[in-house]
Amino acid sequence: MADEHSKIKDLEAQMSTAKYNKATEHWFGLLKSQIAKLREKIEKKQAGKGGGEGWFVKRTGNASVIMVGFPSVGKSTLLNTLCGTQSKTAAYEFTTLTCIPGTLCHRNAKIQILDVPGILEGAASGRGRGKEVLAMARNSNLVLFIIEAMHPEHLPLLKKEVRDVGIRLAEQKPDVKLVKKSKDGLSIHSTVKLTKVSRETLEAILKEFRIMNADIVIRNDIDIDQFIDAIEGNRSYVKHLVCISKADLLNVHQKKDLRERFPGAVFVSAEKKTGVEDLKDAIFDQLNFLRVYLKEINHKPDMDEPMILTRPATLKTVCEHIHRDFTKKFKYARIWGKSAKFEGQVFKNLEKELLDSDVVEIHLR
Repeated sequence: MADEHSKIKDLEAQMSTAKYNKATEHWFGLLKSQIAKLREKIEKKQAGKGGGEGWFVKRTGNASVIMVGFPSVGKSTLLNTLCGTQSKTAAYEFTTLTCIPGTLCHRNAKIQILDVPGILEGAASGRGRGKEVLAMARNSNLVLFIIEAMHPEHLPLLKKEVRDVGIRLAEQKPDVKLVKKSKDGLSIHSTVKLTKVSRETLEAILKEFRIMNADIVIRNDIDIDQFIDAIEGNRSYVKHLVCISKADLLNVHQKKDLRERFPGAVFVSAEKKTGVEDLKDAIFDQLNFLRVYLKEINHKPDMDEPMILTRPATLKTVCEHIHRDFTKKFKYARIWGKSAKFEGQVFKNLEKELLDSDVVEIHLR
């Protein structure tokens, strides 16, 4: 595998010294295709050896969040603060040797937080326990990057490791349909104007993957990377959030600079218990959660145990969560809250979208 890794480094080095434009687009497409194929080759070799499969942790709660960071950035201390979990901590690296789960209870949601060993640069290539950590990240709902306050340069390195194992952050899955066939060559159609890549480059990429006969329909303005992702079809599209740990070490000017560099980042000092509530809120919001309180007819709503849903959520979503027959038997619903113009407004459309803290009363036929 060392040979594949060195080839990837060489190809990445070539691209880093060139400027992407119309003249180099075709060349970039070929090199990125070659890198993708080399990574796939590495994955197959590691799978054959039984490595990089991650730890088995039973999924619990409404969502799963994995903390990803370099060693000794304060992940275990943060887990203890968020969840009350007794994860071993120490002032030296590699204290956490396996995956330690905890449960964050916030705004009535139960969110599984996973503390995993710190990764090293080169984790995506199998260095340290990086493969196991990143394999778990692929199956999480949110990647929580933990960046030490005095080392902001770690974030782009971590994002690269995550990307190199096929995790896409803050991206939508490209709307590309590819159907292979036995003859008649390549047929590429798009329903939108392609401004980031030419059809000639798309054809060259397909041939690099030895796809000579296929029908392709593209429904959004994709780039080279997104097209390669669509061909390989094994990417994970995961939300992410940045947490700056040990924020008590920063002065006012340093904190202002980091806020500008990392918009939306949450500043936390787990030791001094500052910023922790802000982080809990940010995790809840980034997971796109909303709470719906159910009300039985002629009874007060249950305000203690809301239904936790992911935006966008509709009356149909609520019905499906209660029982699959509720959708068929649905007559109308009364809603109290932000999505109603007045208290107890009647809605007969199952596609009615709900907002956080709505109270819903379902009426069946």
